[in-house]
Amino acid sequence: MNAHISTTPARARTDVPTDDRPPTPAAIAPATVRRLGLALTAGTLAWATSIFIFGTVGDGLGQRVGDLTALAFQFGVFGLLTVQIRTAATGVSRVSRIMLKVELVLLGLASLWSLLHGVLPKPAQDHVALAVLDVFWPLSMLGMMIIGIKLAVAARWRGPLRWWPLIAESWAVVTVPMFIMFGEGASRWVGGGHLLIGYATLGLLLALRPGLVLPRD
Repeated sequence: MNAHISTTPARARTDVPTDDRPPTPAAIAPATVRRLGLALTAGTLAWATSIFIFGTVGDGLGQRVGDLTALAFQFGVFGLLTVQIRTAATGVSRVSRIMLKVELVLLGLASLWSLLHGVLPKPAQDHVALAVLDVFWPLSMLGMMIIGIKLAVAARWRGPLRWWPLIAESWAVVTVPMFIMFGEGASRWVGGGHLLIGYATLGLLLALRPGLVLPRD
């Protein structure tokens, strides 16, 4: 007697873990990208105006205005990071996702310094804890520069928005050496002008062309 041979194909298993698959980035609406872009531009304009008026190293009222407008700028950068995270702008690998989360921590600590240094009385501004927090300002800007490079290489954002973050996030690389070499007078105009060309324009591009950062259908 011939044995019956089944030719029914094996069913696909559904119990195989899929943790190694890159997660799909959370969806973000074009309107949300526009709002966050405008927030970035508004915060940048506030800080740039303060730099033009009071300089990069203010004193008294100018220093407090500088700190608090810098905080407004940092809130705008939080919005930029939100768009970058939700569009997986630096790539979908684990390292690419982690670098954005690390930057959130660095920026959060830098923003805490801006807030405290802007509102605390003068004696408290010299406390060692604030000196430690102050270190996170340049670290957060360096982190944004690295993100700008990775974003351009990943090429998930398109058109001018692939390259403009790299221009914007070179702020510290351009302004700090200018301050060291030529002092406050030059860094005031270079720093404020770079903010307008870089971050303020980046925010407008996000507001006007949100489709360039969204995944293709």
